[in-house]
Amino acid sequence: MKHRSAGPLGPLPKFLGQYVAAEGHIPDGIDLVPFFTPAGDKMWLVCDYALARRVLTDKRFSRAEAVTAHAPKLNDAQPVPNSMMSMDGADHSRLRRVVTKAFTTGRTTAMAPAIERLADRHLDAMEASGPGTDLIEGLAAPLPLAVLCSLLGVPTEDSTRFRDWVEVLFDISASTPQEKARRRLELIDYMADLIDAKRRRPEDDLLTSMIEAHEQGELSMGELLTMGLTLLMAGYETVVGQLGLSVHALLSDPAAYADLRDRPEELAPTVEELLRLTPSTPISFPRVAVEPVPLGSVTVQAGEGVIVSLLHGNRDGTTFTDPEGLDPQGHDAAHLTFGHGVHRCLGAPLARLQVRIVLERLVRRFPTLRLASGPEAVVWKDGLGTRGLSRLQVEW
Repeated sequence: MKHRSAGPLGPLPKFLGQYVAAEGHIPDGIDLVPFFTPAGDKMWLVCDYALARRVLTDKRFSRAEAVTAHAPKLNDAQPVPNSMMSMDGADHSRLRRVVTKAFTTGRTTAMAPAIERLADRHLDAMEASGPGTDLIEGLAAPLPLAVLCSLLGVPTEDSTRFRDWVEVLFDISASTPQEKARRRLELIDYMADLIDAKRRRPEDDLLTSMIEAHEQGELSMGELLTMGLTLLMAGYETVVGQLGLSVHALLSDPAAYADLRDRPEELAPTVEELLRLTPSTPISFPRVAVEPVPLGSVTVQAGEGVIVSLLHGNRDGTTFTDPEGLDPQGHDAAHLTFGHGVHRCLGAPLARLQVRIVLERLVRRFPTLRLASGPEAVVWKDGLGTRGLSRLQVEW
């Protein structure tokens, strides 16, 4: 049985929002369109699923070129060329190898019991303080923060210090360039201090493994520092957003929530559908063409920037039947929420696991969970490259 995902999309980057109808659905017939970024540069926006997969795998669309001084820019933030996300080819593979072992299916599966205990602890606190709570503050934000701290080796007492800092890594237009620069420097300083502490007192965590890789010459000090920030970016803000968006979509369609409660065997495909319909990362990182590339109805010229709308690709009617409906049986085609190709998100198994555990426990512990009423019950974040909620008030 299919259910309509009735939750609104919420604020989108301005250039993306203009290609979404007022009632919230993705119009047909959009495949590749020009747009102007908040920085004032022209880029191409890819909205077609098949074209998106081409761009995400075609070596002629370079991530490294996108962070050069002359490349078109998405926003006014300074690009980071020594990030794994800003590299192509051998350099990208070299850095990716350093952290791949931390995100294997086996390693992720082994983390499930600890994540389940964390979720239960937060749900116990919710139930004790109920019959209503802000699900973001009570569960969606602290859970991935604790998971990330455990994985990286961030001291628990320091965890809340970087919650606000991390948003700057996704900031498109939410703050001034000066504010973005200040918060980024604070985050860099914290990471540098943490690396120094880990070097003096190694532990069994990912950051210590990265330090060992640096000492063996596998990555530079600058790459080590940036990789730590990259993992913060990939492991926290996007997962907080995905948890909130997934629960919001289900609660916006009470029949879908009830169906998941009554048919727990549909949990896995429902999680994939929620990831497809409500990606917390609606756009890819920019790429720049290194030579003229025919793409759809146009030829992208050398030096022109391209961004993939993961949101549009995930709702492409030529690929997905009833593309805006939540089908608990799932689809044959893979969604684009975690990207595609060599840059596909390393943390996808861990993010998927957290969404599954949260939904599994919510429907069992709170079978009558519902959205609270009132205009302040659901508050969206705005001005970021990610999508998410700063408040999700629920009742039971």
